[in-house]
Amino acid sequence: MKPYEDVIIFMVTLFVANYFWKFTFVGDEDGELVTWFGIDVTAPFEFIACHIAQAVYWLVGLFRDTVYMVGEHTVRFEHGGGSTIIWGCTGLKQSFIWMCLILTVKSLKDGRLWLHKLWYIPVGWLCCYAFNILRIFLITLFMEFHPEWFHVLHDYIFKYMFYAMLFGLWVIFVEKIRPSVSAR
Repeated sequence: MKPYEDVIIFMVTLFVANYFWKFTFVGDEDGELVTWFGIDVTAPFEFIACHIAQAVYWLVGLFRDTVYMVGEHTVRFEHGGGSTIIWGCTGLKQSFIWMCLILTVKSLKDGRLWLHKLWYIPVGWLCCYAFNILRIFLITLFMEFHPEWFHVLHDYIFKYMFYAMLFGLWVIFVEKIRPSVSAR
């Protein structure tokens, strides 16, 4: 059991954090209302969704001159296709899960690991932010000529790549940072 303890904690934390998020945050597909325990928390999701849409629009514009914005959340192409960024596309769920994953990493010796968690959690948030924009950018590029690929790209390929990235960052923390702190 001991060699698998960290991985078991990772899996349980991932499961619990994911379902905690799913059962406490509720929003419609239009992003018009997002609630947490019944409290309206739409504003931060709206802000981030608009920011991501602008960033994706700018990035796509570097490669395609056929792109334009529709409203604050939708990036479209002249020939059809595009992406609408809703509250669930903000990456906040993955950032929350990331924080939970690092907070549940056990210290090996004296408890000084929490100081490293304080800087590594924001590093993970930056990685979540960058990966999320890259993910939506690539999905949007594909939508110009292959809109039928949306569900495969969004629901499978990039979703699991996102979690693979979180796992990789977690492994670095558990295998490299935690032992270096415990060795001191």
